[in-house]
Amino acid sequence: MSKSDFDIQGYLSEGVEVILKDAMRATLKNPKESVYLLKFSKHAKRANRIRQDHNKNGRNIPAFLIASITSSCNLHCTGCYSRANDACSDDDPTDQLSASQWDDIFRQAKEIGVSFIVLAGGEPMMRQDVITKASKYPEILFPIFTNGTLMNDYYLKLFDDNRNLVPVLSIEGNEDITDSRRGRGVYSQLIKSMKMMKSKNIIFGASLTFTKDNLTTILSRGYIDELHDLGCKVVFFLEYVPMNAETVYMAPGESERQLLFGEIDSLRREYRDMIFLSFPGDEKLSDGCLAAGRGFFHINSHGGAEPCPASPYSDTNVCESSLIEALDSNLFKSLRNSDILIDEHDGGCVLFEHKDDVEEILRKNAKI
Repeated sequence: MSKSDFDIQGYLSEGVEVILKDAMRATLKNPKESVYLLKFSKHAKRANRIRQDHNKNGRNIPAFLIASITSSCNLHCTGCYSRANDACSDDDPTDQLSASQWDDIFRQAKEIGVSFIVLAGGEPMMRQDVITKASKYPEILFPIFTNGTLMNDYYLKLFDDNRNLVPVLSIEGNEDITDSRRGRGVYSQLIKSMKMMKSKNIIFGASLTFTKDNLTTILSRGYIDELHDLGCKVVFFLEYVPMNAETVYMAPGESERQLLFGEIDSLRREYRDMIFLSFPGDEKLSDGCLAAGRGFFHINSHGGAEPCPASPYSDTNVCESSLIEALDSNLFKSLRNSDILIDEHDGGCVLFEHKDDVEEILRKNAKI
């Protein structure tokens, strides 16, 4: 299949429909969640029509946006890409987008047909003001990728009252594996947060970063059973991308990827009341990487529009341009029109493997 033959809108629309279908099945015993998902399904269909209208005019609008709403975090996880990219630090945040600026981004996203906005960081739950703004957009589903240590009564009520906010807790496996990467005592805090949400019947997910060392553990039925019993309904398997030479040893290889691809289908059949997603997943199914606006893009905490969190390069800031203009930026268009995103590569993150090429595109565009 050539780049010109691939129907990106059809691929994305089908993916959204599959996610919603699985979500409805997973929440049949949760009336509050099911009612919201029925309404959201109508919003998603309307958003798809908006994206299709843009597509007819030669512009691809992705269904997904990743928003890193803060550069602050209360943990120091081994191999963190945000800290490796200087997108996260212990210094007082400077030049961070305000809650009102994020509110405007969410409004624009709704208007152009974005259906899902992943809230990330840093630690996104340090920005209570932004998450509260997100709750006002039931047309958009907001998965909140959090380390799970800041759960409190305010958030429990916010998540209970606004089902478009879905906490996704980062956990690495059992207590030893999780604490070795995230810090002593983090695992117990995660389990406490999960139990608090289960007691309120709040839908939540788990984000499992898989490496060479932990994949067998987190794919085991015993471990999935534990998450299931804690009330987890969504499981994201995220491939670890090394950001420097010191953490290359953690990166999974082709054998680990093939193991995941085989097992995730089995998990979907065995656990009918859970959703299992992988990222980046098998990019061959989507004719390559979906970054740079093909399927999603990233806005950092300063407003820079980037291809994805693992490729922190930008030539456009949404403080000075619209989301439409950001998607039409020279960097994004150059990446979409090149062969980089559909290049045959060893696996994992293609943009990370081609970081020198991305930097060269950025330099060339700066001279134009």
